Amino acid sequence: MVSVNAGAAWAKGLFPLVGSEGVTAVRVGLAAVLMLAIVRPWRTLPARRDAFNLLVYGLMLGCMNLLIYGAFARIPIGVAVAIEVVGPLAVVVLSSRRARDFAWVALAAFGLWLLAPFHDGVPPLDPLGVLYALGAAFCWAMYIVFGKRVSGMNGSQAVAWGLLAAALFTVPVGVFHAGAGLLAPAVLMGGLAVAVLSSALPYSLEMAALARLPQRVFGILVSAGPAFAALAGYLVLGERLTGMQWLAIVLVVVACGGAAATARRVGGSTRKSDLPT
Repeated sequence: MVSVNAGAAWAKGLFPLVGSEGVTAVRVGLAAVLMLAIVRPWRTLPARRDAFNLLVYGLMLGCMNLLIYGAFARIPIGVAVAIEVVGPLAVVVLSSRRARDFAWVALAAFGLWLLAPFHDGVPPLDPLGVLYALGAAFCWAMYIVFGKRVSGMNGSQAVAWGLLAAALFTVPVGVFHAGAGLLAPAVLMGGLAVAVLSSALPYSLEMAALARLPQRVFGILVSAGPAFAALAGYLVLGERLTGMQWLAIVLVVVACGGAAATARRVGGSTRKSDLPT
């Protein structure tokens, strides 16, 4: 969580150079190159039935990164991530449809309502930034759905193929917006740091954590994402949130953690599709 959110804050610092689209292209493109070099997924080609799901999985991954970076460029990182986690919570509700899960979503919705600018002491948010964060929430939900469908494959291979599909979508978008600026040494070096911090390193740490922790515990820990994002925005970028915004983030964190803690168990273990991660 520290790694991925430090990478997000670092990425926002690169936006003035090539825009959020350019930083997304460099991050996803370099992360794909790293994963392809390490995993070499072409040694075992995916089955035909997995190809479509891998393509959609990768496209959702690419769109999610483009949209959330677009949100980061316009609203505080912690607020954007708090909005984005609505997507995984929606997956929880649609996969179980229990009253308890609707209660967690209602708590998260109340937290997001507190972010509305008509409350005293709450600064206005860029409407386009909020829309981008909501779009990223939808893509995150679809990323989980299609990630579950390819979960029968080797995990590293699925991620490598997914990142390749994401790069084939995001890199042309970045080139269109930033052009040759993407090749500037400062952008490439900064993008490499973001690719390692926000993709290669956290993916590897997640695999190690999942091998040692119950998925329920893992989901609860990862639910602290909005709080980590807000801290990274404050420490790296100097983004200061109001007390109301912090309260909203805490409510969203509690809702995500509660949804993970009460996710249904199948065969004695939490179903991965039920987790808000």
